Amino acid sequence: MPDGGEERAVWTRVDGIWETGIDLLSARFVGHRYAPHLHDEYSIGVCTSGAERIDYRGTSHIAVPGTVVLLEPGEPHTGEAAASGGWAYDAAYVPPELFGDGPPHFPEPVVTDPDAARMLGAAYRALMRCGAEADSLEGETRLLLALDTVVCRYAVGVTAAERRLGGRLVAAVMSSLGDRIVAPPSLAEIADEVGLSRYQVLRAFREAVGMPPYAWLAQHRVQRARALLLAGHRPADVAGLVGFADQAHLTRWFRRVLGVTPAVYRNSVQDTGRGGQ
Repeated sequence: MPDGGEERAVWTRVDGIWETGIDLLSARFVGHRYAPHLHDEYSIGVCTSGAERIDYRGTSHIAVPGTVVLLEPGEPHTGEAAASGGWAYDAAYVPPELFGDGPPHFPEPVVTDPDAARMLGAAYRALMRCGAEADSLEGETRLLLALDTVVCRYAVGVTAAERRLGGRLVAAVMSSLGDRIVAPPSLAEIADEVGLSRYQVLRAFREAVGMPPYAWLAQHRVQRARALLLAGHRPADVAGLVGFADQAHLTRWFRRVLGVTPAVYRNSVQDTGRGGQ
């Protein structure tokens, strides 16, 4: 159950995720009851403690930790404590346009999915911490990946064609990122270039490549760094040349991809080169 203390509701506005921005809410209530109301956006929330009762489409539903609440635009609903200790939750209010040409339909408003709840909760907390500075390729991607998880698992009416991106478009995204490796375009810029929404680009790219664009870019940077190290450049110089924030950032990704630090790799290939002469 929620900890003791006063009720609270903290709103955070995050610009850059969509043209109009996205609102995030972190709240804790005990005695408060939402009157029947509706939103112009999707309300996608996770219960973080306690239990909430939601009246929606003529039926009562209970949200507890490990569940995800999926409320569609224009659908009246309520919200109140389902237990004496009240409840706490985090939610994002997502414009339908973010999903592209086919906004999803969720037949069940409350689903039990601890994995999706963790993904959404982590994305929301990260964006709430960052606030207006959250418009980064990685931060936005994490939010969209979490949303895509619930769409793929619980939405109906999404066609297979909407989930695929042709090889030509994948190549265009890779080229756009690779050509501007030091200062890569935002997801919004990439979407404009290929004529899709950001959400569509992310889903289709991950479907075709097996990872989101920011992860592909990091690995591409590692491969570029590897070539520079092989040519004799120092790790401290290489980080900036391939777009990593600093040497520590390069090292983290280098170890993830190749299993060793840049310095160890550079020394190894230099020793091998000398031994072969």
